[in-house]
Amino acid sequence: MLISLLSGKLDFYSALAEVFAILLIIFIILPFHEWAHAFTAYKLGDTSIQYRGRLTLNPLAHVDPFGALALLLFGFGWAKPVPVDARNFKKPKLYMGIVALMGPVANIVAAIAGGLIFQAIATFAPSFFAGQGFGYYVYLFLSYYVSINVSLAVFNLLPIPPLDGSKILFIFLPDKAVMWFYKYQQIISIILIAMLWLGVLSIPLSFLSGYVLKFVNWLTALPFSFFK
Repeated sequence: MLISLLSGKLDFYSALAEVFAILLIIFIILPFHEWAHAFTAYKLGDTSIQYRGRLTLNPLAHVDPFGALALLLFGFGWAKPVPVDARNFKKPKLYMGIVALMGPVANIVAAIAGGLIFQAIATFAPSFFAGQGFGYYVYLFLSYYVSINVSLAVFNLLPIPPLDGSKILFIFLPDKAVMWFYKYQQIISIILIAMLWLGVLSIPLSFLSGYVLKFVNWLTALPFSFFK
């Protein structure tokens, strides 16, 4: 369900600002997230990835229609996973973990970019956000954009297969434990979807996202503190 509806904001333009933010994430940021995986894998030695059509920012190469719809309607979604061949890495577990990490890092970078735009407007044109005019909806758009990126980064860092965080966790686990996770990955994925559907993860995700969002707000405000 749309964030604006969940928070009780039924204003049409508020919902529209959120939809625009989600569409930007679907067609620009999710491809950036997947490209970050592909580019990192390529640089770490999986040169075969250049033949899979994923070393591009073209949304058509990355967007999953069902994942995009889920993000638009339910607040969580996905793109097409980048196929990485760990056999091409000198240190498979370590390099797979690094490749996995770069996706959430891309979301944080995107959130910081949005935060810098927000802070620049707030610093040099503070009246733009005042009132209930166009500037207010730009304010909402940027707020949604930053918070959704942060939420996606935190969600993907959960150490649960098939999320990126699981690959990072695997760096520290023995091969036997890693094989166990891969063996039951499909069942674990179904459990993860059920937990999301039932809202079991809502509180911990909101808690973690809140702290990361505070950090992003502090970091992006820092360069503009000299102008205040």
